[in-house]
Amino acid sequence: MGLYPEIKPYLRGTLEVGDGHQLYWEESGNPDGKPVVFLHGGPGAGSSPTARRLFDPARYRIVLYDQRGCGRSVPHASLPGADLSTNTTWHLVADLEQLRIARGIERWQLFGGSWGSSLALAYAEEHPDRVSEMVLRGIFTLRRSELDWYYNGGIGHLFPEWRERFLAPLGGRDFTGDAIGAYHELLFDPDPAVHGPAGVAWSSFEGATLTLEEDTAMVEAFSKPAYALAFARIENHYFVHRGWFEEGQLIRNADRLRDIPGVIVQGRYDVATPAMTAWDLHRAWPAADLRIVTAGHAFSEPNILAQLLAATNQFATDQTPAGAG
Repeated sequence: MGLYPEIKPYLRGTLEVGDGHQLYWEESGNPDGKPVVFLHGGPGAGSSPTARRLFDPARYRIVLYDQRGCGRSVPHASLPGADLSTNTTWHLVADLEQLRIARGIERWQLFGGSWGSSLALAYAEEHPDRVSEMVLRGIFTLRRSELDWYYNGGIGHLFPEWRERFLAPLGGRDFTGDAIGAYHELLFDPDPAVHGPAGVAWSSFEGATLTLEEDTAMVEAFSKPAYALAFARIENHYFVHRGWFEEGQLIRNADRLRDIPGVIVQGRYDVATPAMTAWDLHRAWPAADLRIVTAGHAFSEPNILAQLLAATNQFATDQTPAGAG
């Protein structure tokens, strides 16, 4: 089964969430259908029209939005003097709850991959009574081991050429420090000649390593300067602060999800978010069905996509009311 046909939103707008931030949001599908909110990755990637096509438009009320600082939300993190001090995980959790209330939704399904899975877990552990189900992909919890694997060397054994390009702004292959911290100085340097190339190097590295086979179109999309800078700045900001989580917090608190049905879809060869984290989450949240498939990280990979669509179809039969409680 492939993606559902392209659809247009029937409603869209912006939500004032405080601290000068306005979030873009949209709804598509069936206004009386089962509410689902799509939590995009990154953080900082923004949502895309393709995400609407993961859900049966006849049965789902599909909510997409762009998190603080990215996509069509303002202010954008690529702007000069961008201030990310009010862009944290807990701001995003509060934003999501504001959006639920503003849209008059009592309970909704959470759908998120990569950073979207992190945000889904953080929100659900704070507001379990507001979550009907969760469909998660490429589990990421910002533990030190996860961040070190990707940014501080482990992945270089599989992608030596991209690792070398990633290290180029830091002085090259002989760099041995903490790449996340070193990149922070470059990405927030006021000089465009410094932060511009750093943003592209950080983001293109990610675009090149998300799929089982390199997708040149994805690398190009991740290399567009304005997108790359916002994406890199927000990700790096979150990773420097370890997501404002205590070490292992999302896994440790997964007992709060015990009454929430879920599906976890994980690529066996996902190098961005290796399968061990999905396994650890599954052990802590046995109500979730873990499905490990032959794939990399991106939801566009056929084996991942098939399982995601199967999960949204499975949960569509439980028609949770769309109205506010």
